[in-house]
Amino acid sequence: MTDWFTRVQRFSLPGALIAVSVFFALCSPGFARPGNLADVLLNNFALLAIAALGMTLALSVGAVDLSIGTAIDVSSLVFVVLSAHHVGVLLAAVAALSAALLVGLFNGVLVAGLGIAPFLATLGTLFIGQTLQQLATDGGQPVYLLGVDLPTLFSALAHGTFAGVPIPLWIVAVLALLVHVALAHSVFGRYSAALGTQPGVARYSGLPVAATILGTFVAGALIYGVVGLLLSSMVKAYVPQAGNGYLLNAIGATFIGTTLSRARRPNVPGTMLGVLLLSLVANGLLLSGWNFYWQQVATGVLIFAVLALSFLSRRGELV
Repeated sequence: MTDWFTRVQRFSLPGALIAVSVFFALCSPGFARPGNLADVLLNNFALLAIAALGMTLALSVGAVDLSIGTAIDVSSLVFVVLSAHHVGVLLAAVAALSAALLVGLFNGVLVAGLGIAPFLATLGTLFIGQTLQQLATDGGQPVYLLGVDLPTLFSALAHGTFAGVPIPLWIVAVLALLVHVALAHSVFGRYSAALGTQPGVARYSGLPVAATILGTFVAGALIYGVVGLLLSSMVKAYVPQAGNGYLLNAIGATFIGTTLSRARRPNVPGTMLGVLLLSLVANGLLLSGWNFYWQQVATGVLIFAVLALSFLSRRGELV
């Protein structure tokens, strides 16, 4: 009984991907076209995948980072403002990532230093970030770069290609590999797993809990900062609070991806498949003529399905 439930759990996500793809290919002929699938990877998948990698790090230590939008937006704002003042792209990017790093450092100090629960700490950072953005942009006004003479490298971040593959997808691949190695093949990953599954035992065992938490939030914020850079390059503007649009889907994709793990732990392959599933569902519903808001309903249904499957698998282990 246990083996049967485990197999169902681990293969449910690939099976869902196949089922969704076949369903929308039959319902909407344009869904399976190579051009549409390429658009899904670039426009739906890439940025959400990067954001979900940061959330995977947070969930690996048992935390939910609600300040993802703050880190993304701060990075975007700094990058766009400096680019508008003709600062070099590389220098602007470093400054933007540094600003995002400060968000993660602030969260890490609150959680690891002051002992505030991650949910409450990052929720506070979310509110602070929204207020600071409004103050810095006269009540939340976008900052456009349409009339600014931008260097080629600025647009190349989001629209350039390397070896025929869009640069954002290369960034996804590199970051996914780094996060996977960190979680699955490093001491940091073992500490994170211990902290995420048995935090009390991890603390009393003398593990570097504070350093692990701090490193997790800082690394996650840097990853969110990359999303801010790419987002700015795509739209050539800073849009206040645009980063918050990635929060729920990043959490959902990461939780969906835990079904790929025997221990139901956050993992990079599962997260990437979870992001791909949500991206295909969003695109398929759009092409089928469904209202945009049904995408959120579909995401909720998928998350409920994952939780139900996890519950059933646990019951199966007890039988």
